[in-house]
Amino acid sequence: MKFQDSLELDTSYEKLIKGGVKVQAFAIFVYPEMKSDQKFQAALDQIHYFYTDVLGNNPNMKLIKEWSDFDQLKDGEIGAMLTLEGVDAIGNDLQKLSILHQLGVHSIGLTWNNANLAADGAGEPRGAGLTSFGKEIVHFNNKHKILTDVSHLCEKAFWDVMEEANYPIASHSNARELCNHVRNLTDDQARTLFEKNGLVHVVYNPPFVKEQGEVVITDLIEHIDHFCSLGGEKQIGLGSDFDGISSKIVNLEDASMHPNLLNELLKKYSEETVKGFAYQNFMDHRPN
Repeated sequence: MKFQDSLELDTSYEKLIKGGVKVQAFAIFVYPEMKSDQKFQAALDQIHYFYTDVLGNNPNMKLIKEWSDFDQLKDGEIGAMLTLEGVDAIGNDLQKLSILHQLGVHSIGLTWNNANLAADGAGEPRGAGLTSFGKEIVHFNNKHKILTDVSHLCEKAFWDVMEEANYPIASHSNARELCNHVRNLTDDQARTLFEKNGLVHVVYNPPFVKEQGEVVITDLIEHIDHFCSLGGEKQIGLGSDFDGISSKIVNLEDASMHPNLLNELLKKYSEETVKGFAYQNFMDHRPN
């Protein structure tokens, strides 16, 4: 499928333009069941596609290689940033992580829902914390000013990361107080993230928004309201998880529909606050 105008993609170039999106994160994800000796190549294959199709065929898509590149984006340009969802692809080799960083990865989640050599994910019944190797990765992130993403970690691993990480983010998580899903954050977790100058980006995946029934935009906004009540108004962002979810919020089915969310937010919040949710909070709290 072509990134430019694919009907299958939630975040094609045309949909990003229509939705007024200024920066899009592109996640590298390798399925846990893939053979270990094939995982790093699978990650490199995805990066190749990112460079050749996303960037190569769309001149207005601009690579975010350094945090300062956000400030260089011109009108009509869209920043494209690589992220890594789970470090399965590197095995126990930090040199491979260094290569991924050199290729543009600026946010690293230690796990997906599974356990790996770094930590246990949210779906691992054991629920153990970071391994020594996991801590090495967080220290690598700190040294290179890479975000450490906690969205998929089990709770014990989350708290271990909070002790180690300089640049924590929950890139796509909601409030467990409103929707009791293992992928969502407890109030204590969210407060700690805010206290550590971290970010929480709400996710548009219906099972993480509401436990049953049709999900609409105002249901998602309740999670933003809740995080604001915990002191996070200046640290909330939008973490759609488009192209990674199988069901959608009504009237927020792809990237072109972001104005629907922003318009609903403007009914409750000031324009300055909504700008914060949309981009400014992230800009203010990115590593520098």
